[in-house]
Amino acid sequence: MQVKLKAIVGAALITLGASAFAQELVVKIGHVGPTSGGIAHLGKDNENGARMAIDELNAKGVTIGGKKAKFELLAEDDAGDPKQGTAVAQKLVDSKVNGVIGHLNSGTTIPASKVYSDAGIPQISPSATNPKYTRNGYKTAFRVVADDVHLGGTLGRYAVNTLKGKSIAVIDDRTAYGQGVAEEFEKAVKAAGGKVAERQFTTDKATDFTAILTAVKSKKPDVVFYGGMDAVAGPMIRQMKQLGINAKVVGGDGICTGELPKLAAGAMSDDQVVCAEAGGVEGKQKAGMEKFRADFKKKFNTDVQLYAPYVYDAVNLMVAAMVKAGSADPAKYLPELAKTKYSGVTGDIAFDEKGDIKNGALTLFTYKGGKRQELAVVR
Repeated sequence: MQVKLKAIVGAALITLGASAFAQELVVKIGHVGPTSGGIAHLGKDNENGARMAIDELNAKGVTIGGKKAKFELLAEDDAGDPKQGTAVAQKLVDSKVNGVIGHLNSGTTIPASKVYSDAGIPQISPSATNPKYTRNGYKTAFRVVADDVHLGGTLGRYAVNTLKGKSIAVIDDRTAYGQGVAEEFEKAVKAAGGKVAERQFTTDKATDFTAILTAVKSKKPDVVFYGGMDAVAGPMIRQMKQLGINAKVVGGDGICTGELPKLAAGAMSDDQVVCAEAGGVEGKQKAGMEKFRADFKKKFNTDVQLYAPYVYDAVNLMVAAMVKAGSADPAKYLPELAKTKYSGVTGDIAFDEKGDIKNGALTLFTYKGGKRQELAVVR
């Protein structure tokens, strides 16, 4: 009798276990960023933002369509290279991810967006600012930051109206991001009545800028705009100092990082650099951002570099759409994602018909004593 009872109890436990297992829904979320190469510190920052969101969601015990969801992060490295970007995008599609957060660079995000669109997989970029990303008509493409039209335009007006730039030089790294933001900056300078005295180009791998900076110096610039990332901007600022170019340096979110003073190796003077981050919080929302930064530092033992909060919000926003739709099936939650309104650590997020954030903010920063300091939030 006792043996029979044990068998019945054992069978019941097995059935219960199988039932519990059946009720668990595995949700795979892909993340792509450059975790190798010159801007690996930014790629890792993004990945950590995704990991933080995933860990918190699993700790909360989120339910989707009556099933407890177990979230898995599939993190890939695109090295900031378009070919590698499309290759890892296909890898994530083949792994049947439920959604993708990424990529970091416009140059990898744009070609990868076609791969995700063809597969019907929603993609939210936390940092790609080139307008082309959401102008291709892909219903799967979204972004949670303002684009280059806003970013470059704001900086162009600022260079003329606030910095009073009379002789402005523009340099970009020929990437989709760098070229895009530089072109919008140049348009805004001209529209504000300013003059671009010199236009030069480099690459995102360059280390010697002597030739282009010599050409820039001949125009006696008071403002130099650089469209690109901090890994190139830092050494460029150092070489500007060596050549005696004492101009203000203006740039987009790619240079607006905590690492920039280190990369410039002590060559930056206070208030020399003005940069804009595509996003920003004001008033009561600042407390949420400060808490996020403190929690991030505690978890990863490193400060937020740049985009981690936007990645964190993008993951949570995507999951909120799944919960609302009662499904993690891309085809079912995609319509909800397009109309979801979400209040996150980076502020309020809602998308327009193209997938761009509505009323996106920009935060202007400068540097003092090697530390980034906020100047203003503009919309």
